[in-house]
Amino acid sequence: MESHVQRRRLAVAAVTFILLKCLRKKSQKRKRRFWVKQIYKNRLESGTQLYAELVSDKVEHNFARMNANQFEILCSLLNNKLRKNDTNYRDAITVKERLLLTLRFLATGDSYVSLQYLFRISKQSISIIIPEVCEAIIDLLNDYVKVPSTKEEWRTVSQQFENKWNFPHVIGAMDGKHVAIQSPFNSGNDFDNYKLFPSIVLFALLDANYRFLYVNVGTKGRISDGGVFKSTNLYKKLEKKELNIPPPEILQVPYKIEVPYYILGDKAFQLNDYTMKPYDGTRERGSCERIFNYRLSRARRVVENAFGVLSSAYRVLRKPMLLEPETATKVVLATVHLYNYLRSNPNFISPGTFDTVQENGDVIPGSWRNEPPSQSLQPMAVVPRRATENATTIRSHLARHFVTNHTIVWQNEYQ
Repeated sequence: MESHVQRRRLAVAAVTFILLKCLRKKSQKRKRRFWVKQIYKNRLESGTQLYAELVSDKVEHNFARMNANQFEILCSLLNNKLRKNDTNYRDAITVKERLLLTLRFLATGDSYVSLQYLFRISKQSISIIIPEVCEAIIDLLNDYVKVPSTKEEWRTVSQQFENKWNFPHVIGAMDGKHVAIQSPFNSGNDFDNYKLFPSIVLFALLDANYRFLYVNVGTKGRISDGGVFKSTNLYKKLEKKELNIPPPEILQVPYKIEVPYYILGDKAFQLNDYTMKPYDGTRERGSCERIFNYRLSRARRVVENAFGVLSSAYRVLRKPMLLEPETATKVVLATVHLYNYLRSNPNFISPGTFDTVQENGDVIPGSWRNEPPSQSLQPMAVVPRRATENATTIRSHLARHFVTNHTIVWQNEYQ
């Protein structure tokens, strides 16, 4: 009996000893070999130092698509939105590094792995930084992409179209592009467009000076192109007449037909009271319908040029994005806001970037056309859509107007 009790006590003691040993090991923190990998220790001497050297050589515009002064201004404006606090273990990635990293990504579309070695910042951190900075840029520059709010502002846009592109009552030109992305996880074919690759849609409205007035990004590629426009707030406000657009007016005396103010679109859109589109098919040379199509195509050149220059400046748009739709949407919106923000900078839009239309009607192709075709930005499909009777009458009136009282001398040669 006594030996049995002793054995039991020894077993309990052994189990207790093992448990205490395990708890002691668990409580001891495993000693890390290092807190920051060696490659990231010299972070401040990589990207920012390289940028300082580029500024010294006056070639920083090619690196970040803006000059040093614009970069510093933008950096100071974003400081409160992007600043992180240092810790006892390591210094936070600075606002300057975050912005420079994002601008380089937008300018090149380089992979996170490639940027990791250039800026000495881990790809895991980069995947967090880029969406954050893009979101901050969109919020900061929100007023640079803005739809006119008064009748006077709309009339100014219209007058610019008439003076520059010889097309009256135009309050903007619109188009959409499919932006190729990787297929989202568990999405099936929800994002596949008519060309059978996953995409989100970039829809935009532009003025006569290649400036974005309105942009909508993120619609799934599988939605029809007419559906893309109808999913925007712009369409909803046009339908409800909430945009304060001027009422219809006659083009000139002695006309009696009142012509509404409208947006120029291509064959992918519907012809109605606020959207003007070309005639379908190939019309007889010299006919008013063919001349009308030439004049409309000429005025819509602003959309094609703006998309071309945008993707030329921000090459992240020239290749399929290996990003989730939400992040890709932020990236595209950030490029548009930066484009408008920098439009006044002569270094950003150098002479000859856009197509140049001479006095005799000749068109000198812009330098952006020398770029290889974009693998990412793809046109929308053309879907036949029924026009309203009133809109058809207005288009016929405009077509006759272009061959009677509002001709341009070269229109019969370039049609």
